[in-house]
Amino acid sequence: MARKTPRVSRAYGLVGIALLLALWQAGHRAYGPLVLPGLDETAATLLRMIGDGTVGPALARTATNAGLGWLAGALVGVAAGTLAGLRLEVQRALQPVAIIFLGIPAIAWVVLALLWFGGHWAVVFTVAVATGPLVYAAAAEGARSLDGALIRMARVFRVPLAARLVNMHGPHMLSHLFPALATALAMSWKVAVMAELLAGAGGIGDGLAKSRAQVDTAATMAWVVVVVTVLIAVDVAILQPLHRRLMLWRDDGRGSAP
Repeated sequence: MARKTPRVSRAYGLVGIALLLALWQAGHRAYGPLVLPGLDETAATLLRMIGDGTVGPALARTATNAGLGWLAGALVGVAAGTLAGLRLEVQRALQPVAIIFLGIPAIAWVVLALLWFGGHWAVVFTVAVATGPLVYAAAAEGARSLDGALIRMARVFRVPLAARLVNMHGPHMLSHLFPALATALAMSWKVAVMAELLAGAGGIGDGLAKSRAQVDTAATMAWVVVVVTVLIAVDVAILQPLHRRLMLWRDDGRGSAP
């Protein structure tokens, strides 16, 4: 069976979005604007917020908080996970720590971070500590699962270290890391917004806090639309093309039509 083209996949995605919007409008008609504003009211509110300069600075602040936290969590997770995958004693020492970190709710990290740092850095720290364990687990699995016989063969044939890193270790690690990094990136936005809401550190979370205080559900949904739109745009414009480009080495030709 032939693979579905990206255009067909996008068409299915649009169908799913259209269904979600239809359910949204049905919920609005069933429960009224106080519980769930309509699509038109939300769109008008969003356009007004963009026009008066509310969305731009908030979006930039949240992107900065989420990006810095994601980068810190990714760097620490990759380094620790690679060491854990290569050295059994390191894995045994770090595995319980990773489980503990995964078990602590993000909201608890927000409270602690507010006590330790406050403001902007509390959000960055919360994002990093929430996403780092995911990357750690993927990096550890990637480093541990590389075929030892393949490594020994490369050494016997004296394949240069740079070539081994580029053609063996890198692609294999990437096949494990890329999904975890993409998931962590999406999570970083959600955690950053939540932390901003509680910390009053500006950004989209602060906008949500203000709309909640004013019982403005249209503004609340407008902020939600901003977050979702950014995530979809990043996925379609960056993550999906990058994934296709980086995963070409795994294509063994089985997807072609007979």
